[in-house]
Amino acid sequence: MVDRSQFARSKSIQRRTGRTFYVATRLLPDRVRRPTYVLYAFFRIADEVVDDEDNDLSPAEQRERLETIRAAALGREPTDDPVLAAFRELRETVGIEDERVDEFVDAMLTDIEKDRYETYEELEAYMGGSAAAVGEMMTALMDPDDPERARPHARRLGEAFQLTNFVRDVREDVVERGRIYLPETTLAAHGVPPEQIERLEFDGSVRDVVRDELRRAEGLYREGVAGIEYLPEDCQFPVLLAAVLYADHHRLIRERGCDVISATPQLSTLRKLRLVARTRLHWALSKDPERVFERVSAVPTGADRRRERGAGDPRPVR
Repeated sequence: MVDRSQFARSKSIQRRTGRTFYVATRLLPDRVRRPTYVLYAFFRIADEVVDDEDNDLSPAEQRERLETIRAAALGREPTDDPVLAAFRELRETVGIEDERVDEFVDAMLTDIEKDRYETYEELEAYMGGSAAAVGEMMTALMDPDDPERARPHARRLGEAFQLTNFVRDVREDVVERGRIYLPETTLAAHGVPPEQIERLEFDGSVRDVVRDELRRAEGLYREGVAGIEYLPEDCQFPVLLAAVLYADHHRLIRERGCDVISATPQLSTLRKLRLVARTRLHWALSKDPERVFERVSAVPTGADRRRERGAGDPRPVR
């Protein structure tokens, strides 16, 4: 069993580094909430090998550390890290497939060498490990009656969260990590050279790039939310709330004229609390995840999209 020290460290890591997701996690049933803290802590430990700005490891040392994490997580090597020990036990208990762990660690290894993505398909392949695999692992914790129907939607929702993060964190990724996650094909479609993003120069063309990627993420949200109905009833509202909270960054970004270059938009605690209350109210009136998401979230409805196109707003890049 996961002991108190393992659980306490896992929970503190999520509370410190995943503040938006932490709000929704607290509403999960205990049988899922506690394992979620462990799962998230495992993700952060691996992620910080390549993303922690205080990390002075060389690329070779980063690779070695990630392979050590992989071996410990899969039970191939002993570990004295409480989070890795807890994750290993959790993986065995709920049946998280080794392939999902490999997908995730492989994505972290990609971050060591790769800092640009030529096409969205290339970025999507990366997100398959860094986000979609995470969605599958969360689904395993929830243990739905029909996991085969739930998993594809969970993968899409994980990708939606990740793409929102990529758009929101453009400045942070350039300044702190030297990375650009906006696909070069989208940049090129609007005449934006990658060097302009590196120089943190915002203009109308960059605004159009951001709009395209927001719309792409919003398509993923719709696909992901459509599968919430396949989750256990006591997990549906927290997952829906997580989608509403993450998608609300799109509202912030649009209110700033899609400028994610000069600063990184952040949801206030008050805004999160209001969204929790509003989502709960609509959930009390209708247990239809898609209907509630359409009414509460910042993701435009079909009518909104038609109005955008009627006003001459370009269609998203495919």
